Amino acid sequence: MITRRPANERGHNQLGWLDTYHTFSFDTYFDPRHMGFRHLRVINEDRVEPGEGFGTHPHRDMEILTYILEGALEHKDSMGNGSIIHPGEIQRMSAGTGVTHSEFNPSATERVHLLQIWILPNQKNLAPGYEQKTFSAAERSNQWRLLAAKDAREGAVLIHQDVDVYTSILDPAAKLDFALSPGRHAWLQVARGAVNLNGHKLNAGDGAAISEEQKLRVIAVDASEVLLFDLA
Repeated sequence: MITRRPANERGHNQLGWLDTYHTFSFDTYFDPRHMGFRHLRVINEDRVEPGEGFGTHPHRDMEILTYILEGALEHKDSMGNGSIIHPGEIQRMSAGTGVTHSEFNPSATERVHLLQIWILPNQKNLAPGYEQKTFSAAERSNQWRLLAAKDAREGAVLIHQDVDVYTSILDPAAKLDFALSPGRHAWLQVARGAVNLNGHKLNAGDGAAISEEQKLRVIAVDASEVLLFDLA
């Protein structure tokens, strides 16, 4: 069963400095039909204007992934981490018992376009943690590249939940298959472009909840970038 989550039905907030879309209920956007999927709780697509950003704010008991599509994002946190995240990099912050952080667009001229993803951890009150890793365009091109996993295999960042997060950058007409183990679920998020998923057309910003499917086939309609979540 594949259930499409259309981009134009997401929550939306325009604050001048921030243009943000919410796949699931978040902040002032609330829809009881869209509170998350399995352990996946938040997928926000954000565009932040030059020199703007999110001031210092707290988190706890959440696994937070940041994935940059265009531009760059500067991160600082109460653990002492300070970095700039670029396209091709994944940042994982385990909020655990509590962290504060800020996120700003360091450019004076270019917007930053990003996905921020929240996943519920497998337990509360974990020690806060941080990772940032780079994955080349070549290893993401027309193949699945594991970004985050509970066992940090294949060079992925560690995530404290039974979730595997993959990405791929697809050329037009490229095909990718993915086998789901029995009892597993998946979510496909189209970051850019357009794809067909088992015959369902998905455009940029669309997502799809997947259950009771053994094999997924993703065919790129245009040059595309997708994220796939393999979920318990």
